[in-house]
Amino acid sequence: MKVLIVSGIWPPDVGGPASHAPDVAEFLRGRGHEVEVVTTADAPPPGRPYPVRAVPRFHRIGVRHYRGAALIHHRASDADVVYTTGMFGRSALGATLARTPYVVKLTADPAFERSRRRGLVEGDVDEFQRRRGGAGVALLRFARDVELRHAAHVFTPSSYLRELALFWGVAPDRVSVLPNPAPVLPPGLPPRDELRRTLALNGATLAFAGRLTAQKSLERALEAVAGADGVHLVVAGEGPDRAQLEERARELGIADRVRFLGAQPRERIVELFRASDAAILSSSWENFPHTVVEALATGTPVLAMEAGGVAEVVRDGVNGLLVPAGDTAALGEAVRRYFGDEALRERLRGAATGSVAQYSPERVLGELEETLRRVART
Repeated sequence: MKVLIVSGIWPPDVGGPASHAPDVAEFLRGRGHEVEVVTTADAPPPGRPYPVRAVPRFHRIGVRHYRGAALIHHRASDADVVYTTGMFGRSALGATLARTPYVVKLTADPAFERSRRRGLVEGDVDEFQRRRGGAGVALLRFARDVELRHAAHVFTPSSYLRELALFWGVAPDRVSVLPNPAPVLPPGLPPRDELRRTLALNGATLAFAGRLTAQKSLERALEAVAGADGVHLVVAGEGPDRAQLEERARELGIADRVRFLGAQPRERIVELFRASDAAILSSSWENFPHTVVEALATGTPVLAMEAGGVAEVVRDGVNGLLVPAGDTAALGEAVRRYFGDEALRERLRGAATGSVAQYSPERVLGELEETLRRVART
């Protein structure tokens, strides 16, 4: 089977799709399939044992979209199936013109994300479903619905997002939940104490990894840390909000307790989670974050706001602590409670790894492979 994988971001970019797409490519290659990738990039991506073709991001938006759709069309003509984790409009157009079935990995509401980028809406994804919006929003919703309804299959990482896809009109038999797989930890991963020394983690430490954007609402995590004496926060990731987050840390008087590492390779993210006392997630809206599964897989509990599908993997009092979405005071209280109760920390840590055992790559990516085989052009 020849599979064309489309992803809007690719290493060294940081983000869920930049982790997921290479994992899928390696898994499918290991199963004997031919793999090719189309993405966008600031510079030519590092070499892989399969072709990775990138549309340069320096092109104007219209030109970049045209070139992306044209490249997908060209490469899809020689593929049996297209698996897209982003660039949905370009993927749908290119695959349809090539008469090649395409499968979508949905990570959010595309219409909401596009509307936010254009400054057409505010609020979170749930509010977006209830509000009509103007003509521009209506057009973006129409485009989303066309892209998804014409897909051979749609995967969502959470039941929460599947319910939204059904609300948008995707047929129930063509949308299913496929959670993000847990990472395979390298056999030589050092012990936690050694990693803490290597990463210079001193005292109680929380970790965050991801894009520094409005969605992640990391300022709430900063405020939670400000209310917890002696607790440090290490932030791995890059994004448009970094400068204002660094300024906010200074305003809160915790700049000496917050360390911004910038973009990090996935291997270092896994080490950071393993070394930390807990991961923190303060997002305004979420689906099923890769970093939550990565943290739990390393044995590290998660302190999170109950946004989107987060509660489908983080269970309050079992492998982490959950607070209502948007409640910064409750998040601060959860941080203080966690570090003030050693028995609680040990209990949550002891349950973390086992809580994501069902998300093994063999099971999750094996189900993906079965669907790709089923819908592939013959």
